[in-house]
Amino acid sequence: MTAYARGNPSPEYLDMVAMYETLHTEGESIAKKSGKDTFPGKMLIRHTPGIKEMIDRTGARSILDYGAGKGAGYEQRNIALSNGDTASSIQDYWGISDIRCYDPGHEPFKDLPDSQYDGVICTDVLEHITTPDVPWIVDEMFSYARKFLYANVACYPAVKVLPNGQNVHCTVKSPDWWAGLFHAIAMRHTDVSFRLITSTATGRKKKFGFAKNRKKAYQTVERMA
Repeated sequence: MTAYARGNPSPEYLDMVAMYETLHTEGESIAKKSGKDTFPGKMLIRHTPGIKEMIDRTGARSILDYGAGKGAGYEQRNIALSNGDTASSIQDYWGISDIRCYDPGHEPFKDLPDSQYDGVICTDVLEHITTPDVPWIVDEMFSYARKFLYANVACYPAVKVLPNGQNVHCTVKSPDWWAGLFHAIAMRHTDVSFRLITSTATGRKKKFGFAKNRKKAYQTVERMA
C-alpha cells in the first residue's frame, strides 16, 4: 500500500485541490453562488466558544486555521455566539496575538506555514479530504501545533457536489473511525492536547431530503497533554 505524504499526496488529492481552486474563484453554478460566497469560512463561528476553552486551558497565544476557506469569520464584528456571548471579533474573544490562515484551494492562503503555532484548528474540513490522504494531513496538523489541535468532522454526505459530480464530503466515516485515527496519531505527539468533535445525522430523513436537514448528534473525544 502506498504511503502518501505532503511530498507524495494521492492523485485524487491533487485533483481535489484543483477543483476547490475552481470553486473558490468561479463559485457554485448549481447553488448559484459566486466565488466570493463559496467556502467563505464563516462556519468557524459556531466553534468559537469551544476553541476558546482550549486556548484558555493551554495558554495558547497563536492560532493556525488549517483549511480556513476565505477566512471571512475573522472579518465579522459584534458576533452573537452559540453560548450566548457576544464577541467584538473572534481574535479579541480568543485573546490571542496571532492568527494564520492556510487553505490550499484559496490563493491568498495557499502557502504552507513555515513554523509552529500554539493551537491548530480545523473546522468543517477533514470530511472534504480524500480518504487516503486523511492520515498524513491529520499528522501534519499535529506537527504544526505546540499546545493543542481542535477539529470537527461531519459524518454524513453534504448537499454540495464538486464539479466532477462527487459529493464534497468525500470521506464519510463513523465517529469511532475518526476517534481511532486521532488517538493513533496523537500517540506520536504526546505533548499536544486535542479535541475532536464528530457529528452524525439523526431522525427520519425526509423524502428527497439531505442529512443537512436532519437533527445532529455530536460526539466529543479529547486528550489533555
